[in-house]
Amino acid sequence: MLSILKLVSIIALCHNHAPFLREALDSILAQTYPHLEVWLVDDASTDDSPAILREYAIRNPTWHLLLLTENVGNCRAFNAAFFQSKGAFIIDFATDDVLMPHRIGQQIAAFQKVESSYGIVYSNAELIDERSQFLGLHHRPDASGQPKPAPASGWVFAEVLRRYFICTPTMMMRRACLDSLGGYDETLAYEDFDFWVRASRSWQFLYLDVLTTRKRKHPLSMSSRAYRRHDPYLASTIRVCAKALVLARTPAEHAALAVRLRSELRQAVRRHAPHAEVQPLLALLRQVARRTPLDWALATWSRLRG
Repeated sequence: MLSILKLVSIIALCHNHAPFLREALDSILAQTYPHLEVWLVDDASTDDSPAILREYAIRNPTWHLLLLTENVGNCRAFNAAFFQSKGAFIIDFATDDVLMPHRIGQQIAAFQKVESSYGIVYSNAELIDERSQFLGLHHRPDASGQPKPAPASGWVFAEVLRRYFICTPTMMMRRACLDSLGGYDETLAYEDFDFWVRASRSWQFLYLDVLTTRKRKHPLSMSSRAYRRHDPYLASTIRVCAKALVLARTPAEHAALAVRLRSELRQAVRRHAPHAEVQPLLALLRQVARRTPLDWALATWSRLRG
């Protein structure tokens, strides 16, 4: 029997990904790393996704298939498979994206070169459109050839508070890391920011400077739904920032959280979020930093609009 120390569990999450699903699943089959456990999870799709998933599950009888009858959201759908999976390493794979053939082998090799306190390996990604045409890179080289946004490795807690730099689909997680967090927080509308905050407090992150994933940009993707009027993810972001405040220990970490809160405040006000939704951001900001004139102006503008 294969040692679970070599096993990588791919949890492939699908919700109405039928146009992209075959390309995604074929990219699992194309992996050069052989020790894989595959979970196909459909979160109550209303398109042809369940039929395609059944087809691939029949053709690959070692794969596991979970067809959820109720749309439960990304976090609960992921956990439904994660808590049944066995791999020592985990990939959360949205089935509108594509894995490059050497991805898993490269990331496993990277994990083998670092100490056990590293819980996450992430990398660069190609961005593609709905027709799989190349759009650019997540980490783009600047004039001096350095990647932007600048990736960070090691103890990155303050960095994940301050800014977005991790391309979520490229992450491979050590199972022990995700186990220590109790999986994803199922009360949230999305998982990545919360995972980064909680994981980076106790685990190191490693940036691997290779292309491992093709991340698809399209109007129905989760990232495209954030920062709109009545943003459904704002309440979750506020809850994660409240968790971060509890975890922050140093003045530098409080300053990093203030940067994040001000960024979220600007986005919320710019997109006309109701003042009741903005107030928790202001309350958190008061706990980590003195208000600036811009903070006062944004708070006043939000309050006058109601």
